[in-house]
Amino acid sequence: MKTNPPKLAKAILQRFCNLKFLEEVEGDLHEEFQRRLEKQGALKARLHYFLDVLHSIQLYPTKRSGTAPSLSLMSHHLLIIYRNFLRFKSTFLINLLGLSTGLTCLILIYLWVNDELNFDTFHEKGDRIFQVMEHRATDGSINTSNQTADFLADALAQEMPEIEHAAVVTPPNFFPAFTLSTPNAHVKGVGKFADPSFLNIFSYPLLHGNADEALREKNDMIISESLAKKLFKTPEDGIGKLLEWELMDIKKQVLITGVFKDVPANASELFDFMLTFDAFRDLMGMKSGETNWDSSAPFFTYVLVKENSNLDLLNRKMGDLLKNKGKNSQDRTLFLKPYADNYLYGQYQNGVVTGGRIEYVRLFSIIAVIIVLIACINFMNLSTAKASKRIKEVGIKKAIGAQRNTLIRQYLGEALVMTLLSLALALLLANLLLPQFNEITRKHLALGFDTRIIVALAVIAITTALLAGAYPALYLSGQSPAKVLKGQFKSSLGELWARKGLVVFQFAASVVFIVSVLVVYKQIEFIQTKNPGYDKDNVICFDIEGKVIGNVQTFISEIKKLNTVLDASSMLGMFGGEPGEGGGTPGQLEWNGKTITMNNAAVNYGLIELLGIELKAGRTFSQNFGSDTDKVIYNEAAIEALGIQDPIGKKIDGKEILGVVKNFHYQSFHETVKPYAFRLAPQETITMAVKIKGGTEKQSVAELQKFYTAFNPGYAFNFKFLDHAYQAQYVAEQRVAVLSKYFAGLAIIISCLGLFGLAAFTTERRRKEISIRKILGLSELGIVFLLSNEFMRSIVLSIGLALPISYFITTQWLETFAYRFELNLWYFAGAAIVTLLIAWITVGMQTLKAAKVNPANSLRSE
Repeated sequence: MKTNPPKLAKAILQRFCNLKFLEEVEGDLHEEFQRRLEKQGALKARLHYFLDVLHSIQLYPTKRSGTAPSLSLMSHHLLIIYRNFLRFKSTFLINLLGLSTGLTCLILIYLWVNDELNFDTFHEKGDRIFQVMEHRATDGSINTSNQTADFLADALAQEMPEIEHAAVVTPPNFFPAFTLSTPNAHVKGVGKFADPSFLNIFSYPLLHGNADEALREKNDMIISESLAKKLFKTPEDGIGKLLEWELMDIKKQVLITGVFKDVPANASELFDFMLTFDAFRDLMGMKSGETNWDSSAPFFTYVLVKENSNLDLLNRKMGDLLKNKGKNSQDRTLFLKPYADNYLYGQYQNGVVTGGRIEYVRLFSIIAVIIVLIACINFMNLSTAKASKRIKEVGIKKAIGAQRNTLIRQYLGEALVMTLLSLALALLLANLLLPQFNEITRKHLALGFDTRIIVALAVIAITTALLAGAYPALYLSGQSPAKVLKGQFKSSLGELWARKGLVVFQFAASVVFIVSVLVVYKQIEFIQTKNPGYDKDNVICFDIEGKVIGNVQTFISEIKKLNTVLDASSMLGMFGGEPGEGGGTPGQLEWNGKTITMNNAAVNYGLIELLGIELKAGRTFSQNFGSDTDKVIYNEAAIEALGIQDPIGKKIDGKEILGVVKNFHYQSFHETVKPYAFRLAPQETITMAVKIKGGTEKQSVAELQKFYTAFNPGYAFNFKFLDHAYQAQYVAEQRVAVLSKYFAGLAIIISCLGLFGLAAFTTERRRKEISIRKILGLSELGIVFLLSNEFMRSIVLSIGLALPISYFITTQWLETFAYRFELNLWYFAGAAIVTLLIAWITVGMQTLKAAKVNPANSLRSE
């Protein structure tokens, strides 16, 4: 039906001449009318207002026109948005704080997740680089290992036409830091031995030297740019120079044939130099080309697959290789794993990838989304809560020709403007918080503005605006203008339940966060306080080098004379360190038809006593009984795995069992205690352990440094405390605990901001009811309970939903530990009580303020 503009204008004019109606109108033009009313008088102001409304009709295209919004329409929308922000200042500030806080979390987590996902992605041929892995079926389960024999790389390169290059490499953390010496400097560096093909597989570009020739000769060496600067004036000065490396009692002179660009920070393995694997074979007495397909060794094998190769076919051929080559390898299967997956997907269970660091990536991604959702829920709730104050604006605009899609654009535009303002504030906050965030995560993240981050920020802004503004826009624009203008607008039951449901979601997420933080902290406390089976306190560890090598016993004798030293000994490696480390060297042990994996460590006299490892049977190594080098001490797990009865005196693998020690956690509490063996080999030990008197740490370090410098001139005294190394095994959990604590706090704050705003609007709408109830005799405390009751029911419901969810999440996380504390009801009850108190205080502040208002003033304003 056609609209008659003159009749419509006349009808509007008649309504606008009604002062009572004008005072009820809550549109954007109403504020301008009020200002004119004060300056110009009622009639003149109404006429100007009427003309403005007629002018605004031109800004709303009808369905028939199909025209796009003009610039004047956009400016009109922006003007409305600006006026609404000024008009509803408290809502604006709550939304700004909530959204900016949520977006700050999202930006920080995005930077961290993006960095994690980009580890090892800098290699040019990364999609064709694989690591050779092995599945071994034992006792009804499948064990997965990344350790392979040294000859496998050459065999694969020769027998598999799909493989372009293959290289054998010593694993990370296989050696302690080397001492690298020139006539003018002694420098510590992390190194590895690798085949020359390693440089053809991975992208470690040489700044100086030829990649095809750099590691061809047995005594060649390439070093990083940073290391070259420490040893020589400039990187190019190192080319062609001789350098001596030292490890334990081994010293070798090598020729520097290349300088490579420093390994990027997003590499999963960081190293300072590389030596040839042929040199390693010489050191270990290994013969090149010698093969035993039934054997295994602790090396890594990497391959570069030719382009367009059939990976499924190659994997099938790899799977059958050991079965065809080895007589006793029918339970062993090789397979290829993408190299870039190693960092994030490192955990296997029964032959299937079960996770790794990717779990933390997923966890914090979910946390970021939930926090932003909580902030968006505040926006939705507050927008719909104040709908009664804006609904007549919608009615007028729809009555004079505004289409629903135009109103939707207006309210979505309001959400977008709010999001952009919040995003700008979030970027500022994120930049300010990055140094602290980097300190917690041990990263070097930076907020740059490259194409990727700009696109990510744009997606974040648009998605957040849609999440926050879609529901209010659809809700407000869908109201009937006839009912609104007649004053028949009422909040629907659906809207009420939706708002309550959103509040329930907010606080349920907060409860889950609180429970999770409590459980993580409790597990870390359990780990820190539980006795690992050895005494980690007051033990200083440092590597043996220089003059100490070859004079270990003399050094130990002299160091024991220091005032603060209680005991000293040495060992090959040490417990603690990065996850997966634990001192000792893994190997296979066969006895009585059983084959088990056994970690064994070379130790010096007194090491077991120094660490306080308890003896269950037999004795420890002692100089009072002659040579014990042909004897071995096992832990309980080894004896149980081998199934030995009365082990003392029995010989296994040519060594007599001298003693059995009680189980101790040489690995983290993520792992069950595995078989372990101590063998007496003082000449092979490389780490000194010094037990000092408690409370003398500062004095002890000073004494040891002075003694070490005098005994070993030219070498720096680099040490660590054993308890610190022990804690390093749980650095990931500690970071999760700290970050979760902050994110949980922010989630609660954002939720309370929304609850505070909703309580404010609720009390504002019910001012007349509150005043009447006060006049009828209801106390202020009674009013507080009356107004709080509606919100408290939602909070109690959120707690009821959150507790089983939090129980499921925390039990799943705890199952990643072989040893864990028992969940207690109080952790869940405590989270519920904390949430209730926080929510009640938040609501109570507003309701108490409303309860104290003089009822006469409220009724007079009505």
